[in-house]
Amino acid sequence: MFDDSPPPLRRWLRHTASVPKGFLRFHVLKLLREKPMSGSEIMEEVEKQTDGRWRPSPGSVYPLLGWLQAKGYTKELPRDEGWLKRYMLTEKGSHFFEEHASLGERLKEKLELSSPLPFGRLWVGATPEKLIEIRDPIKRFVMALFNLRKALRGSMTDRAIREVGEFLNSTAEKIEEMNKKVEKADAYGDTDC
Repeated sequence: MFDDSPPPLRRWLRHTASVPKGFLRFHVLKLLREKPMSGSEIMEEVEKQTDGRWRPSPGSVYPLLGWLQAKGYTKELPRDEGWLKRYMLTEKGSHFFEEHASLGERLKEKLELSSPLPFGRLWVGATPEKLIEIRDPIKRFVMALFNLRKALRGSMTDRAIREVGEFLNSTAEKIEEMNKKVEKADAYGDTDC
């Protein structure tokens, strides 16, 4: 997926690819709250909602579905046509989800904070189509930072450090200004920010 990434980024991605414990359970409960689904449908929906960045494995989804059913949080629906086994959330499961919704939000926030933007907040959960347009510029920005770090290792002069610091501070200020502009537009319901 990220074969064109520099080796440090590839190593980082490999070591941060795991999802925080409990996140899959929260996500499965959330999906089943919306509608009954099979294990394969859950995997496909998670992959779709994360723009292909994460697809839980059958080895994590099916044991979880079995655990949820054993606890009475889900129940298997009668098979209509074909062999697909679908699950739905029970009333007990809905209560369990509600009790743990804040935990799920904290896990989501942890995932967002532990990964850079192209792999974090913008790609967890349902992603509005408009945000997909900025995926490549964000990836380019992160890659440029990795490459800059690599270049600085070879030329760690006072001047280079000063120029990079000034540039990064200026860029951070512009991003902070953009954030304020977007938040202000959002508060007023302005979609043409």
